[in-house]
Amino acid sequence: MLTIYRRHRKNCKQRMAGRDYRRCLCPIWVDGSLNGMEMRKSLRVRDWQRAQELVRRWEAEGQQIEKPKPLTVKEACDKFLVDAEARNLREPTVYKYRLLFRQFQEFATLHGHSYVTEFDVDAVRRFRASWPNKNIAARKKLEAFRAFFRFVHESGWIPTNPTTPLKPPKITEPPTAPFTKEEVRSILDACDIYPDRANAVRLRALVLLLRYSGLRIRDAATLSRNRIQGDKLFLYTAKTGTPVYCPLPPVVIEALNAIPESTYFFWTGLSTPKTAAGIWQETLKRLFVLAGIPDGHAHRFRDTFSVELLLAGVPIERVSIILGHQNVRITEKHYAPWVRARQEQLEADVRRTWETPEPQRRVHGGYTKKRTRVIPFKSRRKNGAGGGNRTHGLGIMRPSLYH
Repeated sequence: MLTIYRRHRKNCKQRMAGRDYRRCLCPIWVDGSLNGMEMRKSLRVRDWQRAQELVRRWEAEGQQIEKPKPLTVKEACDKFLVDAEARNLREPTVYKYRLLFRQFQEFATLHGHSYVTEFDVDAVRRFRASWPNKNIAARKKLEAFRAFFRFVHESGWIPTNPTTPLKPPKITEPPTAPFTKEEVRSILDACDIYPDRANAVRLRALVLLLRYSGLRIRDAATLSRNRIQGDKLFLYTAKTGTPVYCPLPPVVIEALNAIPESTYFFWTGLSTPKTAAGIWQETLKRLFVLAGIPDGHAHRFRDTFSVELLLAGVPIERVSIILGHQNVRITEKHYAPWVRARQEQLEADVRRTWETPEPQRRVHGGYTKKRTRVIPFKSRRKNGAGGGNRTHGLGIMRPSLYH
C-alpha cells in the first residue's frame, strides 16, 4: 500500500505539523510498498489530486509508471530547427532562430533552467528584458520567440504557453527617406574618387542598379548575369518569389557590362549570400561618408526608386508588385504619403472648400420655437391635470393655457 504525504521544506511555516498537514505547497512524496518492493521517493508534483491519481494508477497497474522526462531547453530548440528546415524556411530566417536559441540557452544556463517546463511567464519576461534590441528588431524577435513556445506547446511538451501574456513593444517607425537628385549625383561622383580602384567599377554599377531596380541589398549583391535579358531585369525576390520584369535605363546596362565576365556581377559564389551582402553594406557606408551623406544606407535606394514611381503617377498596386511586397498594405504603410493621385485628390478637396460659401448653421426648429399652445378638450376623467395632458404639472403651473 502506498501513502502520499508532504515533505515540508526547511522554510515551510507548517513544518512542525508533520505529514498530516497537506495545505502547503511543499513537494509530495510517496511511502510504502508496491508488489513487495519498498518505495520512498518524490513524485515531482505539488498538486495533491495529481499525486493521488498517479499513485492509484501505479497500484492498478501493479508497477511504477515513470513520468516521462521533461524536454531540455537544447533538445526543444533542436527539434524546432529540424521542423523549420523541413518547412523549407529561408536561410536568413533559420539563422535568426539559431541566434535567438543561442541567447536563450545562455540565459537558461545562467539562471539554472535546465528544462523547458521550468519557464513560466516571469522567466520569459526576464529573458525578454535582457534583449538589447529595440523597435522593429525587438518585435520581430518576440514573434520568433512566441513561434518557438507555440511549437513546444502544440507538441504537448508544456501545459501552457508562457509567451501568450507578453505584449509587443511600442515601436517608432523610421520615416521613409529617399535620396534627393543632388545626393544621388554626389554618390556617383564619389564612386569616381573611391580609394579602392579595383572595385570602383563594380561599386558604381551596384549604386546604379540599386537606384533603378529597387532591389534589396541581398538580392542585388547576389545578382547573376542570366537575370539580365536585353535591357530588362528579371526580378525574383527571395521573400515572395514573385517573378516580374523591370526595364533598366541604358546607363545601368552599360555599367553592368563594364564588369569583367563572371557568373555573378558582385559575388564570387563561394561565400554565403549573407556574407556578400554584409561586405557590400560596409563598402557602401564608406562611400556614403565620402559623398558627405553619413546617414545613408542601401535601403534608401529602394525608397528612392519607389517614391519616384509614385510621384510619376504609377498606381501603388503596381509599385507593390515590382517591390515584391506580399500585399499592398505593406507598400501603403511605408509609401502612402508619396502617392501622387491621393495627394492631388486631397489638395483638390481642400481647394473646393475655398470656392463654396460657408454653410449656414441651422438648428432644428423644435429647439428654438416657442412652446406650442395645447388645444383644450374635455375629458371624462374627474381628476387629472388639464384633461388628459401627459405633463400633469404643466396644467397646474400654467392654467392660462386652458382658457
